[in-house]
Amino acid sequence: MRDPEMEELSGTKRKKTPHSTLEKVSELILPGVAHQFLFNTAFEFPVARLLLGAAFGAISGAALFLGLVHNLSMTTFHKVIAGYVFVAVCVLGGMLSSYFRCSVLLVFPSMLGSRGRSYLMIFVLHCLYQGPIANIQRNVQDVAFSMGCNIDLQISHSKVMWRVLTEPFIQVLQEIVDDSVKLQREAQNASRAFQRIRDEVMGQYGYDSFGQSPAATGSSTQEQYAAKTMMRCDYIVKEGIERCQDWFGAKWEVCMDTIKSPVISHFLCVPMKFTFLCNVMRVMIPTCKEQIPVEGNFGQIFDKLNSSISKLGEQFTSSVVLQKLEQQSMYGVTVLHDEFRKELMKSFQEKRDIVEQIAGFVQILLSCTFITLFTSAIGYARQYTQDIRFDNVYITTYFRQIDERRKRAGKTYLLPMKKAEKRNFINPWSLMIHPKEFQFVTGGLVQVVSLALFVCVLLAMDGILYHIFDIIRRHTFAEYSLISSHDVHIDIGGKSMLANLLRKTVGAFNTSSSLDMQSSNQQCLPEPQALSQADYLWSVIPLLVMGLMCCLQVYTNRLRRVISAFYFPKREKRRILFLYNLQIRRRISYVSRQCKRLRSRRLPPKPALGVLLASLERLGCGLCWCWVCEERVKQSQAVHCTAPACGALYCPQCWRDLGSCYACSSNKHSQPEQPEDSSSDTHVYYVS
Repeated sequence: MRDPEMEELSGTKRKKTPHSTLEKVSELILPGVAHQFLFNTAFEFPVARLLLGAAFGAISGAALFLGLVHNLSMTTFHKVIAGYVFVAVCVLGGMLSSYFRCSVLLVFPSMLGSRGRSYLMIFVLHCLYQGPIANIQRNVQDVAFSMGCNIDLQISHSKVMWRVLTEPFIQVLQEIVDDSVKLQREAQNASRAFQRIRDEVMGQYGYDSFGQSPAATGSSTQEQYAAKTMMRCDYIVKEGIERCQDWFGAKWEVCMDTIKSPVISHFLCVPMKFTFLCNVMRVMIPTCKEQIPVEGNFGQIFDKLNSSISKLGEQFTSSVVLQKLEQQSMYGVTVLHDEFRKELMKSFQEKRDIVEQIAGFVQILLSCTFITLFTSAIGYARQYTQDIRFDNVYITTYFRQIDERRKRAGKTYLLPMKKAEKRNFINPWSLMIHPKEFQFVTGGLVQVVSLALFVCVLLAMDGILYHIFDIIRRHTFAEYSLISSHDVHIDIGGKSMLANLLRKTVGAFNTSSSLDMQSSNQQCLPEPQALSQADYLWSVIPLLVMGLMCCLQVYTNRLRRVISAFYFPKREKRRILFLYNLQIRRRISYVSRQCKRLRSRRLPPKPALGVLLASLERLGCGLCWCWVCEERVKQSQAVHCTAPACGALYCPQCWRDLGSCYACSSNKHSQPEQPEDSSSDTHVYYVS
């Protein structure tokens, strides 16, 4: 069926009537030349159009490039080169393609739509990383390093106490090492002094050793020394007798030389021959055997002393060797503070690298999301020019003009539309949100609320951790007092060899020391940081903007059609004529379609709040819903079908449009049914 309104596309020469509100406003406020430049054909003002298109392409290209690359890690040189190339392409597109100019302008309504919310959602995630997530990581790292610092402090105190305990002993040993030469000299002097005693005890003198061996009397030093003493006693007695006899002999010769008379000399000198008197000295031999002047343990003492002096006289060396034991790990954690700190820093560095990689990926997503803004604008322009059903649900100015002309000509017209038809069309000038638009608004608000809950959880977690760490900082301060002193004094008197030796060894223990150290863990206390007001604002404001965008996208989405209609006016006329003719066919079959739909329905429509409002309906003050337009209506104004077992309910306007209840089986044949075109090509649809 060809509608006479198609004559609008014939290009007649009569004065052109503005077919859009934008064109009417332009005609009223702009000069005539500017209005003709904007809304006349592209063949007029070719040079000015090229220049303005180039300027538009340069400005839009620079803006798009800045939004694209500011989140990408590129060198300045590469950014400049890429920027020149990108702007040059945009300049060519702005000069030669209205399709490109339309797509660029469509980016701005898309910013307030779902693509803009996606960009803000990723931006919120980026702000969360820069704000609470980074702050939580920083505070946890600070507390971990505080634990490491406290462990380091405890180990340092343990080292100090251990050094205080071991330093005197190390000092004593070091003094012994330093005095090793003097000790060696004293030991050699003691060995030389003892040599005379050794020679006296072990020597074979004082007796006639020819043919005699003291070893025959025993093997021990005690027995040998006793035998030597007895032999010396016998030797002394024998020497005494021999010397006595020699004395008598010498006196005999002196007497004989003195007295010259032979007879008288022999008579008078005869006493000098009494050598038997010398044997009186043998009386000492039993005394020597019975009372040998040797103590019973003299041999053992001498052997021990001889062995000690012999060892003392050997080469004396001393050195201090400190052995460091490797610290064993406990439960898989090394206690050494240096290793602990290194492992802790390594672990946090690995986590930081992972988070930075995620942050870099988020930066790339921000740029990619910005690209989707432009691609969605291009996609909208492409579908607008190719699909006549795409986003073709608006009652525009041209739609009203067509309806007004048909009304004046006495033909079938559409406005005002029936109540059941209004749900299929959107009035661009209406501030009310259409049910089709409300579905996308609800979906966007669900996303915003979900993200807001996540942000609130993160902010609450950050605040809780901050307060916990602040309590730890304020209540874990500790002061340490290490006090230690000792004084050892050993006084060794005398000037003997042993006294000198003991003074060199035992005297080294004469040491004294004192320790008085005061410290605290002030430098180890964590310093948690709270989020600034700017961090909270950057986390909350984008959410508020997203919530506002969910409502504003309804109106900005309507601007997309206006922008596309400005650049493709002929295509817009064909779309409106198609929509008007389609609705004319639907109006003809309106009664048949409603009759068929009511007969197939056995239950009233159940809205989302129907269960909650059921109790109010029982009281007679609730709301009910029309079976035709499915809009709410007060029970006092609703029209009920009087037929038994029907239960159909209508609003006043739908009842007037139908005239009777088509849900009753008794009225099945009251209205002849007409065929309905159910092809998918005849259905227009709305997009967000």
